[in-house]
Amino acid sequence: MKYPIGIQSFEKIRKGGYVYVDKTDLVYKLAQGSVYFLARPRRFGKSLLVSTLKAYFEGRKDLFEGLKMMELETEWKKYPVISFDFNLGQKTKMNGLRDYLLYEIERKEQEYGIQPVLNPENGVPSLDAALRFTHLVSEMHEKSGEKVVVLIDEYDKPLLDLLETGNPDDEKQLNENRELLKGFFSVFKATDDHLRFVLLTGITKFSQVSMFSGFNQPDDISIDNRFDTLLGITEEELHTVFAEGITELAVMLGESEEETKQQLKQRYDGYHFSKRMKDVYNPFSILNTFAKLDMKDYWFTSGTPSYMVRLLSKSQEEVMNYTGRYYPEQTFVDYKADTEMPLPMFFQSGYLTIKDVDRRFNTYLLDFPNHEVKQGMITLLANKYLQPKEDTPSWVNQVVCALESADLELVRKLFTSFLAETPYSMRPKKDQKDRELYFHYTFYLLMRLISCYTVYTEKQLSEGRADCIIETPKYIYIFEFKLDGTAAEALQQIKDRGYAKAYEADSRPKYLVGASFSSKTGTIEEWQNE
Repeated sequence: MKYPIGIQSFEKIRKGGYVYVDKTDLVYKLAQGSVYFLARPRRFGKSLLVSTLKAYFEGRKDLFEGLKMMELETEWKKYPVISFDFNLGQKTKMNGLRDYLLYEIERKEQEYGIQPVLNPENGVPSLDAALRFTHLVSEMHEKSGEKVVVLIDEYDKPLLDLLETGNPDDEKQLNENRELLKGFFSVFKATDDHLRFVLLTGITKFSQVSMFSGFNQPDDISIDNRFDTLLGITEEELHTVFAEGITELAVMLGESEEETKQQLKQRYDGYHFSKRMKDVYNPFSILNTFAKLDMKDYWFTSGTPSYMVRLLSKSQEEVMNYTGRYYPEQTFVDYKADTEMPLPMFFQSGYLTIKDVDRRFNTYLLDFPNHEVKQGMITLLANKYLQPKEDTPSWVNQVVCALESADLELVRKLFTSFLAETPYSMRPKKDQKDRELYFHYTFYLLMRLISCYTVYTEKQLSEGRADCIIETPKYIYIFEFKLDGTAAEALQQIKDRGYAKAYEADSRPKYLVGASFSSKTGTIEEWQNE
């Protein structure tokens, strides 16, 4: 099978013999509407969707042979299409966005033989992109006899690239781009009678900063039962379209096909884009896994967007604090561009997803979608928060091997050395509360890094709350940490509160570990285990 990694052209995929997950029944359903907005994470197929819609509205029947579309469409009418890809061009530079818009408008003016709007002062083509676009749409309609289709891919990139950089020039350019887009989008209201279909795709919906106030609000299908599987791969599609890939991967891994499916599900599944809770796999990671016959964190390691890194570094809240909680829809769907409430960005960028719906209160449980995102985000946060000199993945591997062999002295050395390399400047010095928060968050991150095992932090037991319990196939480890206390006190607390009682019926050996964490040195001071 040929896997279309990095290919966003519907025509190239169809003519090149690449594997294609047939979503054209949903494309046809979408095309019956008028004005839509769709938010999805990066590398989820938004550009391919735009390319597919372009081919459909241009009447490219040949590209749809053998697909579901052929059973639905009978007319194959050709419409005039103008598309914008905001991934292209230098839109963070002065006049970069305007120049790109004018470039695409001029291309269509020349294609349709349309005279551009002229500046009355000097008789040259106007630099007012909204004015030129308004004229273009009406003229394309008149010349073709059909209403116009407008497709805008990654509309928010000229904004996201400039968010929270701390550069006054970027802030100025952000405001200019926002105002330019606001005026440009007002064209859709002014030319409504000339438009057949409009789609805007992006990662975020800047609804609270008047981005769309200039035209009728688009139908936001980002969390919509009708189109929740429009992008991404469902489990049924995975097991049918990629059956050959699953077989090849299972052979390479030396596992059964059922075991391979379970690994794929744990690592790449778990996205939900509606109350229907229909599972969606990450398409970028799935395609790379089958092409390379190796399971890696392809989507996460393909690059955390710069705006996410900036938000994480400036936000007063950590993404971990947003997981495992219920929220009303407007809390994480509507977006306001600041660091005080980055939850919508975490959700819309794909780092959190819907895990449950409480229909009584119309609230949604948000959490990490799968192992790939969870482990990648925790590693990112650990590196940002602790800034260790040691390579984090290498450190995790060493800890895992030490736990597998019950070498607790090595575990102690690994924890101590890792924490000792945390820069002194990272440790809070204000008061006891700040030091305790730092200690608890540091401890939480370190334990969550070891997620190939069952790890419980702050686990509620009958007589108290254990700091951490790690279950491996062969052993059970119960940890208690004390800030500026003693290891003996921590170990005694495990015994006094009977943290091990819940595992009395379990035949695995139990190790009790008490340790003290120094707020002065920022690392492990004492360690006792039995």
